[in-house]
Amino acid sequence: MSQSYDPPCSSPASAFHYRKSINISFPCFIHFLDIPSKTLLHVPRFSLQDAKHDNLLPKSSSFSKNSIWVNPKSPRPKHLLHISHQPNLRKLANSLDSCNPTPQHVSQILKPLGDNVSERDAVLILNSMVNPHTALLVLSYFQQKINPTRHVVLYNVTLKLFKKVKDVDCAENLFDEMLQRGVKPDRITFSNIIITACVCSLPHKAVEWFEKMPSFGCQIDKNMCSSMIFAYASLGNADMALELYDRAKAEKWHLGTSAFSALIKMFGMLGNYDGCLSVYDDMKALGAKPNMTLYNALLHAMGRAKMARKAEGIYNEMINNGFSPNWHAYTAVLKAYCSARYNRSALSVYREMKGKGMNVNIFLYDMLLEMCAEVGCVDEAVEIFEDIKSSGASTPSSWTFSSLIAMYCRSGKVLEAERMLNEMIQSGFQPNIFVLTSLVRCYGKAKRIDDAVKIFKQLLDLGITPNDHFCCCLVNVMTQTPKEELGKLIDCIEKANTRLGSVVSYLVEEQEGDLDFRKETSELLNSTDAEVKKPLCNCLIDLCVNLNMPQRARDLLDLGVKLEIYANIQSRSETQWSLHLKELSVGTAITALHVWINDLSKALESGEKLPPLLGINTGQGKHKYSDIGLARVFKSHLKELNAPFHEDPDQPGWFLVTKEAAMLFWCSTESIAKFDSLEFGLPTVTL
Repeated sequence: MSQSYDPPCSSPASAFHYRKSINISFPCFIHFLDIPSKTLLHVPRFSLQDAKHDNLLPKSSSFSKNSIWVNPKSPRPKHLLHISHQPNLRKLANSLDSCNPTPQHVSQILKPLGDNVSERDAVLILNSMVNPHTALLVLSYFQQKINPTRHVVLYNVTLKLFKKVKDVDCAENLFDEMLQRGVKPDRITFSNIIITACVCSLPHKAVEWFEKMPSFGCQIDKNMCSSMIFAYASLGNADMALELYDRAKAEKWHLGTSAFSALIKMFGMLGNYDGCLSVYDDMKALGAKPNMTLYNALLHAMGRAKMARKAEGIYNEMINNGFSPNWHAYTAVLKAYCSARYNRSALSVYREMKGKGMNVNIFLYDMLLEMCAEVGCVDEAVEIFEDIKSSGASTPSSWTFSSLIAMYCRSGKVLEAERMLNEMIQSGFQPNIFVLTSLVRCYGKAKRIDDAVKIFKQLLDLGITPNDHFCCCLVNVMTQTPKEELGKLIDCIEKANTRLGSVVSYLVEEQEGDLDFRKETSELLNSTDAEVKKPLCNCLIDLCVNLNMPQRARDLLDLGVKLEIYANIQSRSETQWSLHLKELSVGTAITALHVWINDLSKALESGEKLPPLLGINTGQGKHKYSDIGLARVFKSHLKELNAPFHEDPDQPGWFLVTKEAAMLFWCSTESIAKFDSLEFGLPTVTL
């Protein structure tokens, strides 16, 4: 998203939209015809205070018969100035804008002013012009009529015109002319050039000019601070941007919305999303009014941060403030909703965009499809896929097909996944490793082991190297495969990862040698990608549980704890000892339960006192390692063991037992024997 800059005190209605580059040699010494003088009193549009005009009224002027002299010390000037001849001067400015840009035409139009041109008249005419070609000739004309000590004012007004037409090159050339003619630039000079650089989206030039100021004896002020915050923030120079921002707040200087927008965008790019919200709060506290650029920057930051609730609040606030969401706002909030898997809100925004006839590009389509695949919105995903094909503006991408295949695989829809794979290939896309991994998992759930093996061969034929995710998926399929078919998968794993193949063969063949097993497994896990370590360890433990190898399962869990793959499984406080299982697979969680119960038995035997409560936290809802949820698996398993744990109605996913009930349970030899048994009694579940 491009960052726009709104110059302070800009007047869009009077701006001249000049697009061609201006290549003008600056006429420093153009001699105009001598014309009798006529001076008109008026109120200039240019800020005379900014231009350092202490007394802009000429000491003597000749007026036309319609002019009125006003004593500047009288309390009545403000009222009487309304009857001045300011409109006549504006007509002159309009004539200059439309004339041929030659010295002769300019002098002819300015002839009624005479030789004794007042500084105020010159300032108003230049300030009212929108044609930069002619303005330079007018500037040269006035330079011959006005005291050279006041030429800096004329240059500043002309620089203001280059700010309007967004031409920083001509502004820089005019600055060079100032120096050549011995005119010392002031703070307003630099302010105009800096703002011009900002409106031209050239923050690096703004910084260059800002850093030149001290050598000319100029310092930053409240009118320039906002522009420089914008420039430094746009360049990612957080130190300088925040230094100026803190100074502006301390000095209570007014800051434009563009400065706040740039700071929000800067914090967003740095990943400091709390900083984005802090700047937004400051802006509201300081009374600055947000615009669409600011809302877009803030919504995009919330989207990257996956802070969907914040994005939703800002989005609603934007609408309540009278702003109609544009394409950038819709895109930003859609990204936030999709990343947080707010499927209803995301689909609502999508349909609103379609209803307004807005373009939905393939990036947005794929983002929506990925969300639908993750949360299982199959019907909605199919609707979006059909929209892509019928839109005429977008065509399905490789990622489009990948998301749909993954969705069907998660839903166990094998035929639909295969149909989408065929359509993907017919569209000219080859399946990537993400697609092939999804298909292997899908065939594993469907007990179609031969098809899973075919996918592995297809992967090799495509020249794709199996990664750790793919290998972990093969082990996961082994946890759902009858023992007599495990050999087919072991052959695949040994070709994909020899170290993993060795560990898996060790388990399936029930080889002896604890030290060798722990060493090989430790080397395997240390060499595995960080994000795959836990899933792979979970799958290996699940395989041990299915093969009825509880001791190997305990060894792997212990190794996972020592390698810090698992952390904080057990916790203790004065009031409660707890077992935390919601990040574990079913087999790993049951193994951890048996280890914990045994640890509690040893604690009792050693004379430790139990706390008032013991608790098991399985989490609630659908579990990533189980289709039916870990809580339901544990409820069944604890019942089979006659364990006195009961679901807590106030804390879903928690199973609690009092110290007294636990003591009675441990006093039962039969109950403890079940935990010490080689048989885990694992319920039949989808791992």
